[in-house]
Order: sequence, then structure tokens, then C-alpha cells
Amino acid sequence: MWSLLTDNWQTFLIGFWNTVCCSILALIFSLIIGSGFAILETNPNKFWRTIAKIYIEIFRNIPLLVIAMIFYLVIPQFWFKMNGFTAGTIGLTLYTSAFIAETVRSGIESVGDGQMEGARSNGMTYWQAMRYVILPQAFKIVIPPLGNQFVNLIKNSSVLAFVAGFDLMYQGDVIASSTFQTIPTYIIVGLFYLILTLPLSYYMQHLENK
Repeated sequence: MWSLLTDNWQTFLIGFWNTVCCSILALIFSLIIGSGFAILETNPNKFWRTIAKIYIEIFRNIPLLVIAMIFYLVIPQFWFKMNGFTAGTIGLTLYTSAFIAETVRSGIESVGDGQMEGARSNGMTYWQAMRYVILPQAFKIVIPPLGNQFVNLIKNSSVLAFVAGFDLMYQGDVIASSTFQTIPTYIIVGLFYLILTLPLSYYMQHLENK
């Protein structure tokens, strides 16, 4: 296994780097998009609540691989072409944002109604109250489920392997098919994923305790 790693370290490193980049981009944008739709889902305006609900239900109930394939194969036929990395990252972002939206929504709804009423009575607009009063409390509540979503996002980044995203799983497939050392290759791939997920899990636990 050690010789397999040393002989193919550049290939593993490329895959690891692409997985890291995809995960960071998807994490940032899915958190922003998901939080935005969570706010819309709790908005007093029925129109915005309906829009948010439609978005969330669509992306929660379509498999991630199908979403990635749509951006990799279908969208280029009618709009603009994109490589596998971009298609996979967009698909992963939209898919994860739907779950984050539901997580953040539950946090917002767990904050007492008196918080919003108190903020509005002090002259804040709805959006100011949400930004300065509600969301800080909501995010503190949903740290554990958000941590789970972030870990799942990293593991789900393996979808890039199906759209030629040159991620860790894709490079593992290439090495396994060329060396015929399937079991050692995927053990190494699994260890690389652990390098990403374990620190994140421990950090989220630390953040929750703090």
C-alpha cells in the first residue's frame, strides 16, 4: 500500500486538492443559498414562502447524481458548456443548500416569537431583525446538524467521479484500473477522506461546546 501511494502520490494529490476545492466552494455557497431560502421560507409573504418551498422540495427529492448529470450533460446542450468539476460543484451546492435551508429554518422557528416582535418594536425592519437578532441565535442552535451537513457534503463530493471532475474518487478509479490494486487504492482514498472529515467533525463539536 505504501508503494502504491508513493508511486501515484501526484495523482492522489491532484484528486485530494480538487476534492478540497470543490468542498470549500460548495460549503460556502450552499450555506449562503440555504440560509437565504430558509429566511424566505419563514417570510410572512406567502409568495416568497412558496418560492422557497418549491426550490427546497425540488433539490431535496432529486438524487445528487441526477442533478450533477443535468449540469454536465443537459445544460450545455441549451446554454453554455462547463467541465465536470464545475458541473459537479454546482450540483453539490444546490443539493446541499436545500438541506441546509431546512436545517436553518428549524433553527429560526425555534427562536421565540418575542425576539422578532421586540426587534420590530425597536424600529428594526424584518431583514434587520433577522440579521442581527434571529439568525445569530438560530445558527447557535443548529450547529450540530449543520456540522453533519458539512461532513456529508465532503463525502458527497465523490459525485465528481461520475462527471469527470478529477476528484479524489475519480483519481482512485484511474489508479485502481491501471494498477489492478483495487482494495489498497480505495483504502488510501478512504484515508484521504478521513483527513478531511475528522478535523471538521471535531471542530464542529468544539464549536458546539464553546
